[in-house]
Amino acid sequence: MMHAEFVSAYGAGRIKVEIDPKNAARYLSARLLLPFVMMPVIGIGIALVLIGWIWTGIVLMATGIIAPRLIKRSASRFVLTRALEDERVYQEVTRLAILRITPTS
Repeated sequence: MMHAEFVSAYGAGRIKVEIDPKNAARYLSARLLLPFVMMPVIGIGIALVLIGWIWTGIVLMATGIIAPRLIKRSASRFVLTRALEDERVYQEVTRLAILRITPTS
């Protein structure tokens, strides 16, 4: 199915879209480079705790742990929105079987 057909069929409700949440989270994590962002944030938090800025460091470490989990939780919605907006994303997520399309009855 071409992207234009996908967008019009989704808008009209003629298709059912299934998104694999685990693969969507992996896809989004890789695309946003979450591990490369999370590790320095946690490291800076640890450094702040060690130099005496305990509460600021704890908040920064918690942010480094919680933020990626929240991002991954909303990955399915993000993938669907991006697939509707961008043809390249649509082709990539369908090729990777993150987004599956089935016609409605």
